[in-house]
Amino acid sequence: MNYLIAVLSDRIQVEEAYSALEKEGLPVNQIDILGKGYKSADEYGLINPNVQAKKGANRLGVWLIPFGFIAGYAFNVLTGIEIFPIGSFGNHIIGGLLGTAAGALGAYLVGGGVGLTVGSGDALPYRNRLNQGKYLIIVKGTEELTRQATRILRQFEPENLQGYIEPTGA
Repeated sequence: MNYLIAVLSDRIQVEEAYSALEKEGLPVNQIDILGKGYKSADEYGLINPNVQAKKGANRLGVWLIPFGFIAGYAFNVLTGIEIFPIGSFGNHIIGGLLGTAAGALGAYLVGGGVGLTVGSGDALPYRNRLNQGKYLIIVKGTEELTRQATRILRQFEPENLQGYIEPTGA
C-alpha cells in the first residue's frame, strides 16, 4: 500500500484539494483529512511517540533490571564495601537493589529516549503540524493512484508533500 501525505495550511485549502481529488475520480474512501473538525492523529492511527517510548523502556527494562541487580550484588561481593552496618549479606542485597535502580534508570532513559526520537518515524512532525492548526490530506492506494494524487495536490502548493510505501510483512 502506498501513502501520500500533504500538509496544507488551512481548512479552505484542504477542502479545495479534497474536492479536486474527488473531481478527478479518486475514490473518496481512500482519502482522509486530518485536522480540526476532521479525524485526529489518534483516530487515523498515526503512531504516538509517547507510546513507542514506553514500549522501548519496558522492553529494555526486562533485561536491564535483573542484570542490574546481579551486577550490583556481585560488585558488593567483590569489593566488600559496607554500605550500612547490617552484615555482609544485607550489604550485598542493598548493592543489588542499587544496581536494580541503575538498570531501571538506564532502561527509562535509553529505551524511552530512543522510542521517543526514533520509534515514531515521521509521525511526530505530522502531529506537531496538526497541533499548529494545519491539516493533512492522506491518499492511500496503488502507486498509480498516489502518482495521480501527487499531480493534483501539487497545484495547491502544500507545505510538504511526502510519499510512503508500507513495508510488506516479513
